[in-house]
Amino acid sequence: MKKLFLFTIILVTLSCKNKDTENQTATVETPEVVEIPFIWEAANLYFLLTDRFNNGDTSNDVNFDRTLETGKLRGFKGGDIKGITQKVKEGYFTDLGINAIWMTPIVEQIHGGTDEGTGVSYGFHGYWAKDWTKIDPNFGTKEDLHALVKEAHARGIRIVLDAVINHTGPVTEKDPVWPEEWVRTDKQCSYEDYENTISCTLVANLPDIRTESNNNVELPPQLVEKWKAEGRYEQEVKELNEFFERTGHPRAPRFYIMKWLTDYITEFGVDGYRVDTVKHVEEYVWEEFKVECDYAFAQYKKQNPEKVLDDNPFYLLGEVYNYGVSSGQEFDFGDRKVNYFNPPSFQSLINFEFKYNSKDKNYEELFKHYNTILNDELKGFGTVNYLSSHDDGRPFDAQRKKPFETANKLLLSPGTSQVYYGDESSRSLIVEGTEGDATLRSMMNWDSIAKRQHTKDVLTHWQKLGQFRAKHPAIGAGKHQMITASPYYFYRSYQKGNYKDLVVVGLDLKQGEKIIDVSKVFEDGDTLHDAYSGQTQVVEKGTITIQSPFEIVLLEKK
Repeated sequence: MKKLFLFTIILVTLSCKNKDTENQTATVETPEVVEIPFIWEAANLYFLLTDRFNNGDTSNDVNFDRTLETGKLRGFKGGDIKGITQKVKEGYFTDLGINAIWMTPIVEQIHGGTDEGTGVSYGFHGYWAKDWTKIDPNFGTKEDLHALVKEAHARGIRIVLDAVINHTGPVTEKDPVWPEEWVRTDKQCSYEDYENTISCTLVANLPDIRTESNNNVELPPQLVEKWKAEGRYEQEVKELNEFFERTGHPRAPRFYIMKWLTDYITEFGVDGYRVDTVKHVEEYVWEEFKVECDYAFAQYKKQNPEKVLDDNPFYLLGEVYNYGVSSGQEFDFGDRKVNYFNPPSFQSLINFEFKYNSKDKNYEELFKHYNTILNDELKGFGTVNYLSSHDDGRPFDAQRKKPFETANKLLLSPGTSQVYYGDESSRSLIVEGTEGDATLRSMMNWDSIAKRQHTKDVLTHWQKLGQFRAKHPAIGAGKHQMITASPYYFYRSYQKGNYKDLVVVGLDLKQGEKIIDVSKVFEDGDTLHDAYSGQTQVVEKGTITIQSPFEIVLLEKK
């Protein structure tokens, strides 16, 4: 049975008294149930570093003797899957209007540390895989991931994992290089064209998987030794044999990794993958990966019909570094353009230009720009907008001086919104003593949320906008139309089948009385609710009046 996450609207409650006082009766109309469809293009996606969000289990903080002194914020800090589940159960994400969580990779990381010129680093971020088939004990266990998916799904929250096919982790004294038929280590990328972006290592000491190879290769000896020591070698080989027999793929490096990654779909029922370093891998690899992901998701649904959330396909979000929506569906390597949307690969790509658009454009210019693109060049696909991230050293508001504007532009723009952990609480992105991207990766500022009034006020603003966005697909996936420029009001409209969604939003308004013309959207007699102030008014002569101390209104039909 499909689980439906519903908002109910009680239309009328009638109390009827019989003239015979001894036989008083009351009749209540059955509430009209409105199913709000989950739409990835309208989602409010929360991106967190698993190790830096919340420590739910201190007993797993140190594993594999990862005890070397590291550069600042370059070692494990204790965040784990249990910590995420704890916040799911507390309602933190629901209160924030989050309906999808993207976690950094949770597969087992290299055991050793390495110095890339910024001090010793460990694989706390998850992008240095040692064994794709096992969850790193610093992050948790299979049971922990099952629990997270169960608790998140029960609240209508999707889980997106992070897939890396491009490279293994660095070589250390504890982590030998994979065999030459698996990886290349001799050429570092120079990035000036297609070839020198793909068939090379991203940086020194990051072995590049030979994703172009169709040659049959044996398992790396270090994995064989590891699996035998863990008592699961025969089972892993059995499953690999079944995979290659079913698919007919050669036993080439990329297909091993695809098998290992799609196992997380079949076993845990995760809803999507954010795919790392897309442009550094041949584009046809992602078409192949999509086929395997879709198959695994279909198998999960078939085997677990009672856990199916809806009819949405498996979600694939691509990270094509420096892709921006203004280029449409194509990414330009300089000597060649590649479309990662079609042939079918990715449903959405991360949009690296949104922070620049947000700096250069006012609200209407920004919203109109994205409305135009998403209803033209990217029609049928999506974009994921962000204003700060884990590896973007030039965020929109590094000093966190504009948390309210950040929320308004991110959460009210067309497209999927990506909230980076701590955006909603002004977590500092400038940490003294750090080098490189470590400054973006501090621990979540739970203490500030608990104790600082300003942080609480910022969080409340993000919560109100986030919940409004989650209730109204029109915000992210609907069509945008300005009502008036000054004061600034606009509406969004969305329709899918019999489902219709209409909202009116006002920004940069005067505090106090606001007389709002809603005649283009709502009818006289409609009851409207301002989700920001909590007020409810009835439309009369095409207008409503909201009296509030806020500079924003979020109008929805009651």
